[in-house]
Amino acid sequence: MQQHAASQNAGPLSGYLVVDLSRALAGPHAGMMLGDLGARVIKVENPQSGDDTRGWGPPFVGPEEDPQATYFLSCNRNKESIAIDLKDDDGKAELAALIRRADVVVENFRPGVLDRLGFSTAQMQQLNPALVILSITGFGHDGPESTRSGYDQIVQGEAGLMSLTGSGPGDPQRVGVPIADLLSGMYGAFGCLSALLERERTGKGQVVRTSLLAALVGVHAFQGTRATVAGEVPQAQGNHHPSIAPYGLFSCAGGKVQISVGSERLWTRFAEAFGIDPAREDLATNAQRVGNRDKLIAEVEAAFSSYGPEDLLAKLNEVGIPAGKVRSLDEVYAWDQVQSQGLLVDVDHELLGNVTLPGPPLRFFNAGDGAETTYKSHTAPPGLDQDGDRIRQWLAAGE
Repeated sequence: MQQHAASQNAGPLSGYLVVDLSRALAGPHAGMMLGDLGARVIKVENPQSGDDTRGWGPPFVGPEEDPQATYFLSCNRNKESIAIDLKDDDGKAELAALIRRADVVVENFRPGVLDRLGFSTAQMQQLNPALVILSITGFGHDGPESTRSGYDQIVQGEAGLMSLTGSGPGDPQRVGVPIADLLSGMYGAFGCLSALLERERTGKGQVVRTSLLAALVGVHAFQGTRATVAGEVPQAQGNHHPSIAPYGLFSCAGGKVQISVGSERLWTRFAEAFGIDPAREDLATNAQRVGNRDKLIAEVEAAFSSYGPEDLLAKLNEVGIPAGKVRSLDEVYAWDQVQSQGLLVDVDHELLGNVTLPGPPLRFFNAGDGAETTYKSHTAPPGLDQDGDRIRQWLAAGE
């Protein structure tokens, strides 16, 4: 087992070893989150083509003879790569050696696949009783549809998210990123940390299970309680909040802005600033404004029609109304606020040289003097089997 004493700037998971058997996005995202916190993450890939996402493109970048998929780059920083054939006896021996040393194994095979390869939950925990196993599936590990393959867009539909997203009930839309994959990876990483914390008390590992379906149902939030408690069936209604008004995307002269008027105090301030009577009978309360949303949107956009986006945002800021623009991703990454939060990291890739990646969203600070202690020694996503020889030497040395 690894030694878990971490220096202050080595990351809170320094000394922990994660063996990442997963591919595509959900599991790799979980593994990357653990690597961002300082864990050593060894990514096990099949020798033929590696992780599926190495071929997911365009876009591809780099040399024509060895193009690199930007998709793979998005979810595999801070990892080492070793290619192992899990159907081969020598490969199985290498994986067993890794499992004996690991603190966490991450896998997102369909139920039963690892059992057939000789690495069932019982067999892995026999190799290493302190092991935490994170297992992510599409629809859950049991139940009548547990054997279904889980792909993000399919689960967005099956879990109801697409019914809430779009311009209206007849226009279901997927979220613009693979949100089911990402959230299941985030829940999985959270579960791993919880299991590791419990292991400090018990000395024993355990299995953490989640799924793309569970992750999306887990974030239904107020839309879920509308259904389970109020008996309503929420539907998509575009860029306006179903329970708060005015709250959403509004047109102005030559553009659009977003506003959030989330309290009666803000409503009074907003209405008075833009020539609307805040106490008018049909708009006096939030419930009345929600009930008269179409009329309210028309009145707000009429009031905004004489302002360009920048002038309107300046006035909203002056009045104290939460507001913002809709940025493209190039604008987001050029934004000094994003850069100030450490949300971009530069890494040296073996083929691409220096590349900039969207970075981890967590920062850490010393509670005493406020000094930042965030782990910042990030490494580029690895080439297939880039670290294989070194890892095999390490295993052979018995460290």
